[in-house]
Order: sequence, then structure tokens, then C-alpha cells
Amino acid sequence: MAAKAKALLGLGYSQQDIATLLGVNQGRVSEVNTGSRFGGVPPAQLELPL
Repeated sequence: MAAKAKALLGLGYSQQDIATLLGVNQGRVSEVNTGSRFGGVPPAQLELPL
């Protein structure tokens, strides 16, 4: 989940949108974004439809 959140943050998605997509609380996405949790997890490689 953290890897997917990091990838989506890198693509410019808002924390609230990511929370909705992943089915988690926005606070969890914020923790991933600030690095207070899962700081060592790299962003996921997402395959987006063309």
C-alpha cells in the first residue's frame, strides 16, 4: 500500500484521492508522504492504461 501511495503521490494525485483509491484513511497517506512511516519503501512501478 505504501509503495502504491508513493507512486500515486509522484504522479500528482492528492492525498485524499489516494486514500479513496486505496481504501485507507487520508492520515495514513499523509504519514507515507511525510516519511514518518514506511520511509524505506520505494515507490511502486505502476502500469497505467494508454
